[in-house]
Amino acid sequence: MKILALDTTSGACSVALYSNGQITERFVQAERDHTRRLLPMVDEVLAEAELTLPGLDAFAVSRGPGSFTGLRIAISCVQGLAFSVDKPVVPVSSLAALALGARRTHPEWGESPIVTMLDARMQQVYWGIYDTQSPNDSLCPEAVQNPEQVLLSLETDGLAASFYGAGPGWHYEALAAAKAKERDLDALIHARDIAELAVPLWQAAKTLSAEELEPVYLRNEVTWQKRQKIRSR
Repeated sequence: MKILALDTTSGACSVALYSNGQITERFVQAERDHTRRLLPMVDEVLAEAELTLPGLDAFAVSRGPGSFTGLRIAISCVQGLAFSVDKPVVPVSSLAALALGARRTHPEWGESPIVTMLDARMQQVYWGIYDTQSPNDSLCPEAVQNPEQVLLSLETDGLAASFYGAGPGWHYEALAAAKAKERDLDALIHARDIAELAVPLWQAAKTLSAEELEPVYLRNEVTWQKRQKIRSR
């Protein structure tokens, strides 16, 4: 099985190849340079594995949530690549990938739930809760909320102090009241974790064609306003 994964969701750009259990990745923090770097990184990863696009089984990409521009860059690139060789695409949650990466970085966190957060701006965060049993699925619906709403939701879910926190969205001062065992605000999304999460989804035939692929913004009204502004130019 060979899956090429791409991500430009946040302040990093990464490409990873999953090939029969082995992963090759290129990762760089380049918040404003994604477009120029992405395709050369694809070429590097494929060349290292001595593969070409037709030799892949599928592509994987972060479907969101995340920044409007960041999501569109990777998704548009994957759509073009997948369409060119008629391969399926596996969409993966950016919050789930963030959780898997944090678990990989912090093996001492064990199997405790991880609450991941990305800054959604406008004093809000994108967030979800992930465990080891079903790492692709949040234990509650992924949401965009202000910090106070998140705190209330965490209390309602009964997590108490039995979870860890990961992601830059945890920087809001109000979230200090959340009783996480530990937090990693520097955690970032890696394409290697998107590739790992894509494997069981591909095996379960949870794929899309390039034409069907759409980003998940959660904050649909903001996305609509941005699209309207772009179309009016």
